[in-house]
Amino acid sequence: MKKFVTLLLAALMVLSVVACGGAKEPETYEIAMVTDIGTIDDKSFNQGTWEGIVAYCEEKNITHKYYKPAEGTTDACLAAIELAVENGAKVVVTPGFLFEETIFKAQDMYPEVTFIFIDGEPHSGDYTEYRIEDNVLSIYFAEEQVGFMCGYFAVKGGHTNLGFMGGMAVPAVVRFGYGYVQGAEAAAKELGIEEINMNYYYTGNFDATPEAQAKAAAWYEGGTTIIFGCGGAVGNSVMAAAEADEGRYVIGVDGDQSGESETVVTSAMKGLGAAVEYALEKYYAGEFPGGQIMTRDAADNGVRMPVESTKLDNFTEEAYNALYAKLADGSIVVKADDAGDSPEVFASEIIKIVYEK
Repeated sequence: MKKFVTLLLAALMVLSVVACGGAKEPETYEIAMVTDIGTIDDKSFNQGTWEGIVAYCEEKNITHKYYKPAEGTTDACLAAIELAVENGAKVVVTPGFLFEETIFKAQDMYPEVTFIFIDGEPHSGDYTEYRIEDNVLSIYFAEEQVGFMCGYFAVKGGHTNLGFMGGMAVPAVVRFGYGYVQGAEAAAKELGIEEINMNYYYTGNFDATPEAQAKAAAWYEGGTTIIFGCGGAVGNSVMAAAEADEGRYVIGVDGDQSGESETVVTSAMKGLGAAVEYALEKYYAGEFPGGQIMTRDAADNGVRMPVESTKLDNFTEEAYNALYAKLADGSIVVKADDAGDSPEVFASEIIKIVYEK
């Protein structure tokens, strides 16, 4: 009996060792994205950024994961970054201005982690101190250039009653609108059009709401024929209003939103995925341009319209390429001065803006 107990104990010890040795290691993810208040399937900013991560990581066989903060606060975003780092993240990608204070703190908290910051730069939260460390790359886009193209081709396509419905009046959204106004004016001058009417409004959020849909519907009923829905899910409210009113159209934003609604005739696209892939490529090549702020524009294909899905009248690939080349080589310079959120600063006698505050 004694011998049996001894053998049994020995067997249990062996099983214990085997069990411990065969324990599954916790999963780690080398590349992380922390979303802003949107989702990775928003057909806009988050999705474009995530698709760039997925494309690069799947090609290179690198583990990746996204994290969504519990809310759009600095503390919640820092908590999501902490979780990503605990799960093995070496690179964290954050899209949107909401992360400006977050990255300002995170760059010091996690000096061994590399941050790719899309559309923002680190500051103290009260805007008294801007600082970017060597483990952070901030990437902006020349939204004013693609806004210009959309306004230009909208007027070329026969639209003289335009609308711009932005989300929050953050710099990127404001620049889209500035360009839109200037492009519409440029086309009007070329065509000899004496007056372009434009409704202009910021909803104050990036959500699809009944209020935004009602506002867009009122514009359409009042004669507006095309609205630039510039603010994430705000565009979905504009699309819903356009779908309810025949002959009304929408310009999408950030990505190609033509698949969202038949009313979307073009989109103001930013090369979000390409920018992320560029930064990741530099990181893995040991050439990460940390501590820098860069702007991707027409010269490096940072912004564009989707030629393949654009349905505006009088739009041709030849005309698009000609305009794009002028933006790329500097023959056309689109103003993007920081003049608050007011579009009137770029209006002329041709553009009649009704700016609702």
